[in-house]
Order: sequence, then C-alpha cells, then structure tokens
Amino acid sequence: MPIHQPQQRAEARPDRTDVRQAEAALVEHYPRLVRLAYVVLPPALGRHRRVLAAHAAVQRALPVTGVTADAPRVPAQSRRAKAEPGRRAAAGGSRAHAITSGEATADGTTDSSPSGAPYALMRLRVLRSALAYERRPRWWPGRLPVPAALRPSTPVVWGLRLFPRAGGADELALDRALSEVPGEVRAAFALHLLEGLDESGVRALLAEAKVSEPAAAVRRAARLGGPDRAAARASLRSGEFDPCTVQTRPSDLLRRRHRTRAVALAAVLCVVAGGLAVAVDDQVRGPERSRAAEPPADPALDPAKLARTAPERWADTSRIDFSAWPARGGRTDDTELLGRALRVWAQPPKTVKVSASPGTVTVPPAQPPRLLFAGEVDGAAVVLFHDAGVRVVRYAEPLSGSGGAALDFARTDDADVTSGAAVVVSRAGQRARFLLAPWIAESTTRDLLAPDTPSRPLDVGPDGVTAAVARPAPAGGCDTWPVLQLRSSERIVEKHAFLITDLGDLTPAHLTYTPKPGRGAPSRQPREATGPEALVAWARTACSLRTLSGSGVRSVNNWAFAEQRLPEGGASADWLCTRADTWRGPGRVLVQFLRPATSPTDPGTVVADREDTALCSRFGQHVLAGTHWKAASGQWYVLAAGSRAVTRIEASGTVKDAASGPTLAVRAPRDATVRLTGALREGGTLTAVH
Repeated sequence: MPIHQPQQRAEARPDRTDVRQAEAALVEHYPRLVRLAYVVLPPALGRHRRVLAAHAAVQRALPVTGVTADAPRVPAQSRRAKAEPGRRAAAGGSRAHAITSGEATADGTTDSSPSGAPYALMRLRVLRSALAYERRPRWWPGRLPVPAALRPSTPVVWGLRLFPRAGGADELALDRALSEVPGEVRAAFALHLLEGLDESGVRALLAEAKVSEPAAAVRRAARLGGPDRAAARASLRSGEFDPCTVQTRPSDLLRRRHRTRAVALAAVLCVVAGGLAVAVDDQVRGPERSRAAEPPADPALDPAKLARTAPERWADTSRIDFSAWPARGGRTDDTELLGRALRVWAQPPKTVKVSASPGTVTVPPAQPPRLLFAGEVDGAAVVLFHDAGVRVVRYAEPLSGSGGAALDFARTDDADVTSGAAVVVSRAGQRARFLLAPWIAESTTRDLLAPDTPSRPLDVGPDGVTAAVARPAPAGGCDTWPVLQLRSSERIVEKHAFLITDLGDLTPAHLTYTPKPGRGAPSRQPREATGPEALVAWARTACSLRTLSGSGVRSVNNWAFAEQRLPEGGASADWLCTRADTWRGPGRVLVQFLRPATSPTDPGTVVADREDTALCSRFGQHVLAGTHWKAASGQWYVLAAGSRAVTRIEASGTVKDAASGPTLAVRAPRDATVRLTGALREGGTLTAVH
C-alpha cells in the first residue's frame, strides 16, 4: 500500500490514529502474534527465555508515535474517503456499515482483522524483532558467534520458570526439526501454516523483513514437517508452541536465598574493606563454583526436579507401565551424575555415542523426566529415565578408562505389564543385564531351542538388576536362543508367566503364541508362549528372530493358522505366521511352513516376508500362502493353506486346480508359476501373500 503524505495540517492527527489502530490489532490478535514470534525465535534460547522473548517481541512492536516510513500504513486520505459515505448515511447505518465491512470509521472504529493494514504492520514488526535474535551486526565477523550482549534483550522474571505445555511425539519431532534450520526458514514455515499465506505472499513479507534470500527460505520451509501439511499445521497450533498458555515452576528457592545473603554480605564487606571484599569474592564466587551454582536454564534439565514414583505405587494403580517404576540404584541421590546425564541428553557432545530405535525422537525433554535407575553396573555409571510416557533413555559413562559415554533411546508408549517388564541396563560382550519391573515376582531363563528343558532360576539384586544372562548370537550358528521367563506378582495378576527376548533394543520383545484353529471353535487369541505347544512352535522358528534385530520390535506372535495333511500318505505339516509388532505401529510378517521333522529344532521354511502390513493381526485376520514341496517319491507339489475363514482355494497359471476347504495340494513342476486365490466364508476373495 503506498504512503500518502497528509496535505493539510488538520490531517496531522492520523499518526495518533495509526498507533491506536496498531494497538487494537495487537490486543485482538495478541495470542496469534506471540505464537508466530515463538516459532520464529531460535530454540537455543531455551523454552523459558523463548516465551519471554516472544511476548517482548510483540509488545515492543507497537509504534511509539506514528507509523515508520518503511512499514505498512493506513493512509489518511483513504481513511477520509472511507468515512465520507458513513457521514451521508443514517446515524445507525453508518456505524453498522463500518463495523461489518472492517473499515475505519469517523469515531475511531478500526480495521483490526488479520487482513487489515494495522495487523500487517504489527506482524511485520514482530517478524523483524524475532528474526533479530539470530542476525549478526554488519560489522561483526561472520565466523564468530554473536555474543548475548549484541542480541535483543529479554524480560527478566524473578523466581519463576515459564514453559509451554508439553506436546506428544509429533510435536517433539517438529520442534527438533525447527531447531535445525535458520530463523528465516522457521518464519516462512510459520507464515505459511499459521498465517495462511501462499508462497508469493511469504516471499514478499520476508523481503520486507530484510531477509536476504526469501525464495530459498520458502523452499526449505516446504520440506519441513513432512508431506502431511494438515498434521504439521495441527502440531504448530498445539500447546507445545503456545507461549500464552504456560506452566510455571519456581526457580531454586534455597539457591536464591543463598544468593541474596551473599549479595548482602558482599555489600557490607565492600563498605568495611574493599580489598577484603575482592579476596572473598575471588574465593567464594570463582568461575567454576559460580557455574556449578547456576541452576539449569531449562527446568527439565534440573536433577532436583526429576519425577520419582513411590516404591509401592505399582500395586495400587490401574496403569501398570514405566510410570509405576520407582527410582532404584545406589546413585539415585547423586545430583552430579544425574545433572551430567541430563546435560548430555540435551546437547550430546561428539564423543558420546547416540543410538535410537526406529521411530524414537532424541530431542531434549520438554518437562522433567521420571528417574527409573541410577547406579553402577559392569564398570559403568548408568542412569535410566522415562520421558513423558513415550520413551526410555539410558545414559552410561565408564567409571574408569578412556571409553566414551553412551546415550540410547527407545520408544515405550502404551507399555503394559509385559512390554514394560524389563529394560536392558548393561550389555558386555555376549551377555546382558536387565532391570526388572517392580511387579516381577519370579525370574528364570530358558533356551527356546530346548523346549523340553526346564527353566533355570535367575538371580536378581535388591535394586532389580539381574545377573548377566547370555544374549542370542547375532550371527553364525544358531544353536541356542536364550529368553527370560518372568512371572508377575499375584498382587496385580494371578499366575501370569511370559517370555521376553533381547532383540538389540533397550526394551526386550514379548513372545506370544496363537494355537491352531479348533473345529467349530471361535477364533483363537494370542496367549503366553509358555505352554508345551507354544514352546515346540518357537523352537522351530526362534532363529528367524535374527532378521528383527534392532528394528524396535515390541512383541512377536507365532500364529499357527493352518494344519495340512501332506500328499502321498505323508504326515501333517503346520503353517505359521510370525508377526512382529513395532512400537511405532507398522508390523512385519514371516509366513513359515513347518514340514514334518525328526528334530524339534529343525527350522521352518520362510515362504513369505512382508513389511508394513496388518496381516496376521486383529486388523488382518485372513491369510493365504503357498510353497513348493517335494514328496518322498521325488514328485513336486504346490501346497497352499489359508486361515480358518478360507473355504476354497484355486490355483491358476502353469497348473490349474481347486479344492474346497482351507488347504490345497496339486502336482506341479518345481519351477511352476502358480497364482493362488482363496474364497472367504463371508464373501470376498484373498490372494496369497509373498
């Protein structure tokens, strides 16, 4: 909009009117402007200072007198022209027209809508102020970081720490992504999703805000937040990015009191003897001790604010997961160790080895996490945290030697009695130690490849840490597969034993079994894999678990979906669907054919492998599979089997045949190409999984 100079002295008043219009726009859209500033501000400020800086950027954006020459302005001539029709109309109609049309009226009614010039002015000034926190003065060397003294100041709040409400995993991931891009990219992202501007509008506004390369910023912003822009917009409008709805926590009260006393004492000493005051200040407030006394800028990184659960809470709550774990270990009161672990979590040095299971974010905590364990295990100081119900974090540093620290993350949302029963606290060579949940009453170990061998007792220390147990070999021969067999306390569930196994993540995987379909019986449900039939099935499929190592698996179920009588008078064979469910949702399916075997550990044949599928779950209850099989006579067959709802199977291609029921066997060459289709009892068809 062009700027028109007033042509008469009487028009000098519109400058004051402009300020009033800007103030109206600021008051009406204050939460919107503050959220915009909060997103654009650098996350390195910390959540407390970022909240204060966002409010400061909006409040300081109000012009002191008139509108500056380089900002949008409501022209005086335009306001006078718009007011004339109102004067000629009826008294009631003039005000109604001005209000509904959003125009400025003669009596001072202003256009403060988001599309009006006053709001555009405030938005531009807020944007410039927020971007200034990352800009360096022209005379400052480009390779050096900008000192805090040269950045815009932030308000000071004594005695309180402010931070927005914590969001979920999506909001944490978005906040991490925003922290990795410069301010102009965050600004383009916010203007597009929060303000609804198109690309050309964003580029124009960034150019007005003195951004050097607005087009590049818009291109980079388009790649933020993933392809689902609606989800990114919803995350950006959540409480995680709302600095107007904040939580408050006190700063360290004792430390504040000590500071006050120290200041008073220093003042007295200055009056009595200036030289002595300098000596005392050098001794008491030296650089190292001063830094140690400073509380963390973010309350989430303060070891004094760590959440701790009462020891017996697990027996008196309906939520049996990691939130019910008490803090255990011999160093739960070691604030130096806990503070170090939190600081490394917030900003891991390059010497720290960081690992995370798939789908787990590694951003710093948004609020004080829950302490699960702090102690010494296998020559290392280990700390375990549970953060916001969505992940477990393990920090380990060597007690001696030159080895570096390690930081591991694992997703744990919606954990339960079994999936929240243990965490790997230490791995040394081919052995591991677990920290068991407080509700575990009995712990043993067994070998899945020895189903007839009874389980052996496992020693557990008073802090819940087990003795070292063997881990499944990641490569080479598969001669043994160690698992833990645990039993829950009768205080929460009676006679409940279950199996877990180490698949390379912080949390072990829960193993279950679904029996074969019964004649006329309803569909079976997964059950614990501790019975003889389940152990025999797992003995033949355990080695296939190697393909799931390190993939963030929560549970693995063996579903015996069909039993088939083999041709030429052979014995029966079983069809199993081994489904691995991950913490992040998607699953992986291995369909295995178990031919008659002389050894209980003869591995099955994998005939299908499918990732990111609902097959063999409660959302994919129908399955059909096939394989080539050679009879004792040397004749080759195509075998097929379906789940209990399959009533007919047809084969087409090199050979054509059909059979009623859930199984089919037809002679076919070894290299025959056959397409299998099944008919379902309730209608519809099903193709074989590959």
